[in-house]
Amino acid sequence: MPSEWDTHTSVTATGDGLFGAELDPGWVVGGGVNGGYLLGILGRAVAESVPAKPHPLSVSAYYLSASTPGPAQVSTRVLREGGSVATVAAELGQEGVTRITALATYGDLRAMHGDVATTAEEPALPPIEECVPGTMAPEEVRRIAPLMERFDIRFDPACVGWAMGAPSGNGLIQGWFRMADGHDVDPVGLLMVCDALPPVTFDLGLPGWAPTLELTVHVRAVPTPGWLKVSHRTRNVAGGMFEEDCEVWDSAGRLVAQSRQLAMQPRR
Repeated sequence: MPSEWDTHTSVTATGDGLFGAELDPGWVVGGGVNGGYLLGILGRAVAESVPAKPHPLSVSAYYLSASTPGPAQVSTRVLREGGSVATVAAELGQEGVTRITALATYGDLRAMHGDVATTAEEPALPPIEECVPGTMAPEEVRRIAPLMERFDIRFDPACVGWAMGAPSGNGLIQGWFRMADGHDVDPVGLLMVCDALPPVTFDLGLPGWAPTLELTVHVRAVPTPGWLKVSHRTRNVAGGMFEEDCEVWDSAGRLVAQSRQLAMQPRR
């Protein structure tokens, strides 16, 4: 049985690098469809355009306009395909309006030599049973973000003061993550995971929808099955914008994805 993620990101080839898709309303957040989900749909189309290289290695996307649930179209153009990597330009649009434009490098992570080696430190999270489930998020948050029903998130108790009106001010939100239907996350799914948690500005006392301007994701490895650890951090809010750095660690303690995005300061 296909996972919800596979169903909601499925694309249909219509010829000459073109694909049709249906943006599911379950991925809405604030005033639009979640950017990570959109990147997953675009990423699925890119994978089908270069089937010998099914995994994203690096994807940089610019968000030009807010998406809405319903039909969408993805266009891909293979700029170069070598022995180990391919570079593909892609766009996602609706009714003739471009929503996202992206440049992606794809390969086969299972065929690459070595494993993840990093000096980064894995987040030290309390046991899952001691963390706060996303189902306990304030009603106002769940109302503007139905996408939270797609996940099972267990937040680090040290990072949920914002939910009680007492943000820590550290600019950090982290927790355990898995899909609500229990299916494991694949490499294309990591594009979504990097944008799945609430905006890290919640921890700065700045709640609300934070539209993404640009998002770059680096995928390092195919995740080992099981719970993921996800952390979002920010260090700067300036000019009405902030950056959000994400790390995703798998159940084997490997850093499998990293991202940085530039987003607008939340709109209440």
